[in-house]
Amino acid sequence: MMKFFYNAAPNPMKVALLLEELGLPYEAVPVDTRRGEQFAERFLAVNPNAKVPALQDGETTLFDSNAILLWLAERERRFVPLEAGSAERAQALAWLMFIASGIGPFSGQSVHFRHAAPQPQEYALNRYDYEAHRHWTVIEKHLAGRDFMLGADYGIVDMAFWGWARLLPYVLGTGDATWERYPNVKRLLDTVSARPAAQRAEALRTRHAFKAEMDEDAKRFMFPQNERLKKG
Repeated sequence: MMKFFYNAAPNPMKVALLLEELGLPYEAVPVDTRRGEQFAERFLAVNPNAKVPALQDGETTLFDSNAILLWLAERERRFVPLEAGSAERAQALAWLMFIASGIGPFSGQSVHFRHAAPQPQEYALNRYDYEAHRHWTVIEKHLAGRDFMLGADYGIVDMAFWGWARLLPYVLGTGDATWERYPNVKRLLDTVSARPAAQRAEALRTRHAFKAEMDEDAKRFMFPQNERLKKG
C-alpha cells in the first residue's frame, strides 16, 4: 500500500484530493512540521528536501506535489491528457507548471511576509503581495468562459489550483472581499470543494492533531534560516 506523507498545508491537500478521486488505497502518514518531524531520518530517506508531501509506493518514492499529481495521473491514465505532443497535453503542462512555479511560491511568500516574518518587511510584502495578486489575476481571466482550468474537463490542474485557492483570503489578507475581485476563482473553488473526494480530502486533516501553536520551537523548525540572524 502507498504511504502518503502529509500535513494540512495546500500542497499535501491537492495530492490528497487526487488520491481520493482515484480511489487508491493509501496509508496517511502525518508529518508535523511544527514539531520538526520533517527532519527525522526516516522522512529524509523519502524526501531529502524535508518537505511535505511525499509518496512512497514500494521501491518508488516521489516528492514535490505537482510531480506526484502528474505521476499518479499518468500511471492511472485519468485526470490528465495523455497524448504526447497534443495541444491538450501542452496546455495541461503549461498550467500545472504555472501553478507550481508561480501560484504556489508567490502565494507562500505572501503568507510568510504577511503573517510570519519576525519584523514588518514592507518591501518584501509589497513584492510578494503584488506578484500573488498578479498570478491569481491570470487565473481569474483564464477561467472566464471555462468550467475548469483546461476547459470542459476536470483534472489535476484543477486539483493543484484547489490546494491554494482554499486559502486565498488568508494568502492575500483580503477576507471576504477576495471573492469580489476573483469571482471565477471562487466559482471553480466551490465546484471542486463540492466533490465528495474533496470533502474526504479535507476530512483527512482531522485524523491527526497537528501542532497549532507557533511557539519558539515551532519557529525554529519552520524558519531555520532565522538562526543565522542570531548574534553571539
